[in-house]
Amino acid sequence: MKSSSRFGLLLVVLVAGGILVNTWAYLGEAHVERQELKNFPIQVGAWKQEGVDQRFDAQTMSVLRASDYLLRDYRLGNGQMANLYIGYYATQRDGASYHSPLNCLPGAGWSMVDPAMITIRLPNGKSFLANKYVVENGNIRELMIYWYQGRGRMIASEYWGKIYTVLDSVRLRRSDAAMVRVMVPMTASDTAAIESAREFAAVTSEVLPEFVPN
Repeated sequence: MKSSSRFGLLLVVLVAGGILVNTWAYLGEAHVERQELKNFPIQVGAWKQEGVDQRFDAQTMSVLRASDYLLRDYRLGNGQMANLYIGYYATQRDGASYHSPLNCLPGAGWSMVDPAMITIRLPNGKSFLANKYVVENGNIRELMIYWYQGRGRMIASEYWGKIYTVLDSVRLRRSDAAMVRVMVPMTASDTAAIESAREFAAVTSEVLPEFVPN
């Protein structure tokens, strides 16, 4: 290919890219209908809300920059507790994005051990992978499961979450998504804690699309 032809092709690509970027910026984020997380069910599966929703202070919110969030405890009839955090971002175009627990918890004094992937099986027969850690702080020891959900996906990898965000921003004009974290106390039986966390994560994920749209 002659140099003049290569230059012409490069010019076309640059102009087309510029038009795409400017059009994307002009159109902005596509609007999606959703419920606020304060309306998240007080009962999911057999789990019922325990106490009132917890709120972050202004300093924490300035770091999280979430558009909406939920921090709530749930309890089973047998006394098993679970803490649920959902951080929702209506757009990630302005630099606000979900924060991985890998960055947040160690800074708050928690140690994270026994990393693994865990399969969450939904009541409808589908499944997805989530991250699993044992987190410890003093005498407190809990099992943590977390994943990223939004635009029809449930994924464990923050890296792939970012890639899909870029692709969907172009394809769908959407970058909305949430980080979902479940924490369950670990007491006599680690196996029981894992199964409780897995079950709670499953029923939670199935309800989420009303609040974190597909």
